[in-house]
Amino acid sequence: MDYSEDLLAAAKRRGTGPNLRYLRADMRRLPTRLSGKFDAVVNLFTSFGFFADPGDDARTVAEFGRVLKPGGTLIWHGGNRDGVMARFLERDWWQTSNGTLVAQERSFDPLSGMLSVNTVWRGARNHGERDHRIRLYTPTRLAELCARAGLIVEEAFDAWRNRPLTRRSSEMLLVARKPGATEPKRVARTLPRRGERG
Repeated sequence: MDYSEDLLAAAKRRGTGPNLRYLRADMRRLPTRLSGKFDAVVNLFTSFGFFADPGDDARTVAEFGRVLKPGGTLIWHGGNRDGVMARFLERDWWQTSNGTLVAQERSFDPLSGMLSVNTVWRGARNHGERDHRIRLYTPTRLAELCARAGLIVEEAFDAWRNRPLTRRSSEMLLVARKPGATEPKRVARTLPRRGERG
């Protein structure tokens, strides 16, 4: 699913299958017919946090919960505000393999959680400039959004590594589950287990 017709067309060129469907939709308002249809929802890195209104992010997580079957799993991968801020760089630059010079300047608003990035690139064949903003979340806040949507965060990893999330992890992967129909609802676990580093 994507909102961009161009990106959906690119995805279709990369692969099709008997059980694979492509859908253009707004993640804040998924089609009603999808309620309780999926065993898993996967949200990968820069697919979350771009709405100006943080309420839209909450609506998105609620939609993830709505379309999951009872017992279904949400895999949420994205930036970890704590880790990004622990290693925050106001500016840096690098050169790509084709010689293009890329420079970035960043600013962060701690009240809104918005990270603003200005990127400038210049190479032999092209040059340009781009601004973007993304809202960064702490694992605690995401676990709260999940809990409101009826999802229980059961595991938190340091990105795609098989090790626990820490305060210095710049990326996080959360595994949340929608309780089965006969399961009692539990409170999301936001504190580390004994022996885990937070």
